[in-house]
Amino acid sequence: MTLTTSKPTVAVLGPGGIGGLLAALLSRSGHRVICLAREATVRALRSDGIVVRSPQFGDFTATVEADTELREPVDACLITVKQTALEAALTSVPPAALGDALVVPLLNGVEHPATLRARYRPDRVAPGVIRVESARVATEGTGSTGPVVVEHGSPFTEIDLAAGTAPLARVEALAATLSAAGTTARVAEDETTALWAKMAFLAPLALLTTRYGAPLGEVRTRHQEELESLVAETAAVSRACGAPADPAQALARYDAFPADTRSSMQRDAEAGRPLELDAIGGALLRAADRHGVLVPVTTRLVRELRAAGH
Repeated sequence: MTLTTSKPTVAVLGPGGIGGLLAALLSRSGHRVICLAREATVRALRSDGIVVRSPQFGDFTATVEADTELREPVDACLITVKQTALEAALTSVPPAALGDALVVPLLNGVEHPATLRARYRPDRVAPGVIRVESARVATEGTGSTGPVVVEHGSPFTEIDLAAGTAPLARVEALAATLSAAGTTARVAEDETTALWAKMAFLAPLALLTTRYGAPLGEVRTRHQEELESLVAETAAVSRACGAPADPAQALARYDAFPADTRSSMQRDAEAGRPLELDAIGGALLRAADRHGVLVPVTTRLVRELRAAGH
C-alpha cells in the first residue's frame, strides 16, 4: 500500500553521521521518523534525540522514534549504514514490514543495489548518492544515555536519487521532501552515472588518504602523480561501465576542497573501525577486470592496504 499522510513517514536504518543528520532534518521539518539501530543507540534516541551541530543548518535537537526493527509500513526507508555493516543491518528491515516503501540506499560503492533488489521488491529500490561531511561523534549526557550527536562540517548536503527500477513520481516526491527539509536533492537521469560519479571522486580520495594517513592537501602535493593516475584509472573504468567521466574535472574538484579534508575511510582506519575497502577499492578492481581495463596504481594501493591489515 502507499501511505497517504500529508508528510511521508521515513525510516532511517543507521542513524550515524549521514543517517542521523537526515533523520534530524526530516523530523525538524515535521515528518515522522523511525530510526533503526542497535539497542544502546535506540535507548539514547528515545531518551534524548539527535543533537546536530552544523554551519549550514545551525545547532538543534530533533526528536525521533527509534526501534531495533521496522515493525510497520513506511513511505521510504533510507539505508545509511556503512557497507561493512549492510548485511547484518538488513535483518532490522524485514521485507514484509516495508509495505510499499521506497528502499533508498545512500552507500558508498556501486554493487549494493543488486544486493537490495535481491532482498526487496526490485521496483521499489531507488539508489542514491550523498555528498556531505558529517559524523556521529559521541553519545553524551548524564547517566547511561544521552543524545546522539552529529557534527555536520560541510557547507552543503547534496543528494542525487536515481529512479532506476522504482516509480519516477515516487522518487521525485522523495527528492522534494528531502529538499524541503534543507538538503539539495535532485533526481538523476541514470543510476549508473550517478553511482559512478560518486565512485570516481571517492575512490582516489579514500585510497590515498588512507594509504598515507594524510589529509587531502598533503595528498595533492606529495602524491600528486599517484592522484592523477588513480583519477585516470577510475575514469577509464567508469566509462567502460557506461558512465561518462572527466579526469580534469575530478582533479579540479579536489583542488576546491580544504587542505585538511579527510576521507571517511581514513577516519575509520584511524579509529580502528572496519574499512569499506572492498566496497570501494575491491568493487573498482572487479569492474576493471570485467571490462579488461588495466588499473595498476589502484591494484597496488588496494594490495598495500590489505597487507596492512585493512
